[in-house]
Amino acid sequence: MAPFWTAGAWTLLAALGLLCCYSFMWCEASRTSSTTSLEKRQEQGPSSLERVKRGWVWNQFFVVEEYTGTEPLYVGKIHTDSDEGEGNIKYTISGEGAGSIFIIDELTGDIHATERLDREEKAFYTLRAQARDRLSNDPLEPESEFVIKVQDINDSEPKFLEGPYIGSVAELSPIGTSVMKVTASDADDPTYGSSARVVYSVLDGEKFFTVDKHTGIIMTAVADLDRETQDRYELVVKATDMAGQMGGLSGSTTVTIVITDVNDNPPRFPQKMYQFSVSEGAALGTPVGRVIASDADMGENTDMSYLIKEGGELFKVTTDVETQEAIVSIKKSLDFESKRTHNVVVEAVNKHVDPRFVDLGSFRDQTIVRVSVSDIDEPPIFQPADGAVMEVQEDAKVGALVGIVTARDPDVKNKPVRFSIDRSTDQEMIFHIDPDSGAITLGKILDRETAGWHNITVKAVEAENHTMASHSAVSIRILDVNDNPPELATPYEASICEDAKPGQLIHTISVVDRDEPQSGHRFYFTLAPEASNNRHFTLWDVKDNTAGIRTQRTGFNRHEQNVYFLPILVVDSGPPSLSSTGTLTIHVCGCNTAGEIQSCNATAYVMSAALSPGALIALLVCMLILIVLVLLILTLKRHRKGQRMAEDEEDMRDNVIKYNDEGGGEQDTQAYDMSALRNLYDFPEAKSCDSGPDIRSLPQWIQAGRVGGGAEGAAAAAAAATDFSLFKGYIRKKVEQADADLSVPPYDSFQTYAFEGTSSPALSLSSIHTLSTTSEQDFSYLSDWGPRFRQLAGYYAPGNPEEEGS
Repeated sequence: MAPFWTAGAWTLLAALGLLCCYSFMWCEASRTSSTTSLEKRQEQGPSSLERVKRGWVWNQFFVVEEYTGTEPLYVGKIHTDSDEGEGNIKYTISGEGAGSIFIIDELTGDIHATERLDREEKAFYTLRAQARDRLSNDPLEPESEFVIKVQDINDSEPKFLEGPYIGSVAELSPIGTSVMKVTASDADDPTYGSSARVVYSVLDGEKFFTVDKHTGIIMTAVADLDRETQDRYELVVKATDMAGQMGGLSGSTTVTIVITDVNDNPPRFPQKMYQFSVSEGAALGTPVGRVIASDADMGENTDMSYLIKEGGELFKVTTDVETQEAIVSIKKSLDFESKRTHNVVVEAVNKHVDPRFVDLGSFRDQTIVRVSVSDIDEPPIFQPADGAVMEVQEDAKVGALVGIVTARDPDVKNKPVRFSIDRSTDQEMIFHIDPDSGAITLGKILDRETAGWHNITVKAVEAENHTMASHSAVSIRILDVNDNPPELATPYEASICEDAKPGQLIHTISVVDRDEPQSGHRFYFTLAPEASNNRHFTLWDVKDNTAGIRTQRTGFNRHEQNVYFLPILVVDSGPPSLSSTGTLTIHVCGCNTAGEIQSCNATAYVMSAALSPGALIALLVCMLILIVLVLLILTLKRHRKGQRMAEDEEDMRDNVIKYNDEGGGEQDTQAYDMSALRNLYDFPEAKSCDSGPDIRSLPQWIQAGRVGGGAEGAAAAAAAATDFSLFKGYIRKKVEQADADLSVPPYDSFQTYAFEGTSSPALSLSSIHTLSTTSEQDFSYLSDWGPRFRQLAGYYAPGNPEEEGS
């Protein structure tokens, strides 16, 4: 309900009450004051006062937390100006805690708290007040909302909610280096008094660390924190409220500060000398021993690398990344007889040097590794160790000395050595070796052209201990001797035109020589003595181990001679000089005007390779005409074939019965009536001349016989019956052969037979019968036609009457 003011000097108390409630908004007595709400009325005439609607005027109620009294705590009073004290009004409240925490006197409006309140749990309560008529229970005023605030007292100590704390700081950090921040919270009201004002202090560990009392930041108090001396510190930090004043509450927490490492310590070898022993026969890379330098730091600050400062010719050092150890191993082969003790200086160096601590000293250290070499029995050593190269002439005799290999026992005793050749490298036994001296000699004749090099392996063993063996490769080069004559590179053939000019270069030849003289090849070319009188060709030595062949005369006739053979003599430079004769074959050919060879055959005709456009067109026209003629011939053949087929269909002697009925195989004899095929020529006898259909079903030549009648017709019919029986027997025989053939597929087949028979009722059409007939034509002129018609003229020549009679 909103308050209403009215002007009037008559009520000073109301003015003071409103000034207190609306200006300061709180009441030290922790209760409200009621006032009268009036509405000002403007008088017209004599002044008068008139009471209008009354309303609620509220303040916030305050109640102190943690009340420990036995009686309910008075909170405040609600009142309406309509209450005249007659008890007709009933006051009620509702909302948070109404009826349980807060109760009201229905008659007077006094509010009391029945429970102990804690501001840290709930800071205020919102309630609603209502004034009702006691008899009718009707509301006299609208319901109004008010607040009861719980007033704070210093009853909560500061608490470190995130503790205990763990922080870290690098060793040797300067004074004032921030380590971490701690924070304490106080549940009291920070807006009321100093109950929630917290200050910090260090209870334990203040010698090494301090804390800012307002911010809670922990800082270093000394500059010589050393992780290697102490790697962690335990601090107790206290937080006090009331700004540290007397009577304030406090809380504490533990702070663990870890000192992190920096690279402030160099590596150090525990010993200044280490001793190891290794055999002189140890393989390369064999570890001799391990040494390690210690570093007081930790983590990557202990990472170090090792190197050899002295003695690195025979040994090397590597670093084991897992253990940080230095591994000393053999770099080159050791020799007890040469040196028995080696001193190796190994140095350890930090990988990650912090420049801030360089002034603390050198971050490296050295130690001596003494390696003692022990003696073993070693195999012989060849000199030179990487093998020997020897040379021998190609024409050297069997038993000639090729070279000598040497080997010695490297041990102190220097035992004798024996030599042999590994026969897997000399299976043909071309070389032999003396077992004592190592001298290699020839066992067979050499041929450089077959093999210019021979690679053999020589084995050397101790005479008293054959297990001590070593091998060496020996390469033997065969020096060339001029023992092969030069030869033409290929069987050369050349071609020239018939109209060749004198001096024209025909061909260039070269030679090959299997020999390889040290000074290089030099060949000389001449014509062979048998060709010295040659008047057709000349030879020109080009001086670069080739020669050219030129023509010597004008023009050649291939019809007179189409091939020339030119012998050529080739001589090398020796020594000794060797020679051979090769033949160059020269063909005389016909050429076109451009000098291009057309034909090298003496009987061949030269035809131009190029055709004019007119010739090409004529050739195409001829081809088209031939194609048209071929098509016409094929068409005519097809037409004649069709006519023949029509004539064959009219001839009833050729009967083909076709049916499209799939039978059940060879065993099914009921699928088709075979009598139509078997009785193909069993025709019924013609009883009368009016049996038209029967007569038309017979062949024409049979019809003629039947229609003619008489004796001639009967004779023809008898002949036909005899002829048909012959056909029937032939067909029956073929059917039986087909049925008995097991290779025939098991389905119906069509059989075609060609059988001429014994005779034909038709007369012969041969012209030979004209010999027995009388003819008035004279064929004597055939004798004048030449020998080709002589045989025919003999057939038609008039016969001798005596010969005919005989």
